Amino acid sequence: MATLATALAVAAAGLGGVETTAVRDLTPGQLAGQRVISGFQGLAPPPDLLRRIRRGKVGGVILFAGNVASRSQVARMVRRLQSVRRPRALDEPLLVMVDQEGGPVRRIPGAPERSAAEVGATGRVAEARSTGRAAGRNLRAAHVNVDLAPVADVARPGSAMEREGRSYGRRPRKVARFASAFARGLQRTGVLATGKHFPGFGAARANTDLARVTIHTPRKRLHRVDERPYRALFRRGVRLVMLSTAIYPALDPGTPAAFSRRIARGELRARLGFGGVSMTDALGTPATAPYGDAAQVGVTAARAGVDLMLYSSYAAGKAAARRLARALRRGRVHRSRAEQSVRRILDVRRMLP
Repeated sequence: MATLATALAVAAAGLGGVETTAVRDLTPGQLAGQRVISGFQGLAPPPDLLRRIRRGKVGGVILFAGNVASRSQVARMVRRLQSVRRPRALDEPLLVMVDQEGGPVRRIPGAPERSAAEVGATGRVAEARSTGRAAGRNLRAAHVNVDLAPVADVARPGSAMEREGRSYGRRPRKVARFASAFARGLQRTGVLATGKHFPGFGAARANTDLARVTIHTPRKRLHRVDERPYRALFRRGVRLVMLSTAIYPALDPGTPAAFSRRIARGELRARLGFGGVSMTDALGTPATAPYGDAAQVGVTAARAGVDLMLYSSYAAGKAAARRLARALRRGRVHRSRAEQSVRRILDVRRMLP
């Protein structure tokens, strides 16, 4: 298997790619299931999850503190998930994600012990790179292959990101350099990095897991300040990006970024040229509740052009996959767009060791 760095270079050159006919042969249930990432309870995967993986209706999982007793226990659990035989077109490694930003935001015991704010305070970019490398080695030992980090948000005074210590700083150039260095160190170990929370969450006063958030930053400032770290990450080969569930009136009045075609397709893909995999922030939270139940908002995000829908609840993720499959069968979600998303997802999974 080629190294992750080699695979990223191949992807950037536009080479490789999932065989078109195989994706075209997938059922609506399989197309939908490959686009939903959900958590589950306990220290072992539930039998229903294993059955759905076997049928090609699961593309990955996200792990939380309740799934973790030790690093070796997580490694055994992930090996069990990856060992499940599934349809040939879908036999690339499953995406296994965690939030391992550093400081208090860690799911797997061990590195990185310092938060982004603490690393940023050193003023040394090399510290961010070594922190990313340490995080990657820790996650590889647990067989986790995707880190939902680095946070690429440019903090404002008094913002939620600054209070929580999750941003590298207040200046876009610094955040771009430090986030890119973390991603570079991480990906050299074979773990994929994820830039978050596009188009920038650094001005938010509250967390979208707890409240509905509107960010009134003007368009020009969003482009000049908040999107700058993402451009740097994409140039460095980061192939995963998480969209915020905050509302940005300057870009799309009244619609959260993860549900907005103007942002998911216009800003991210058309304007910035991102060709990797996009995902939502957690769905089924207070920020998304006004737009429908957990299953409905997954369909809304898919229609907006987001590739992966993220759920902390296994039941909500399963319901979302079923609702999305029904929307595909009824033509409410275009099959051709769903196939494009699944190809992007499988291309990324092919990079994994």
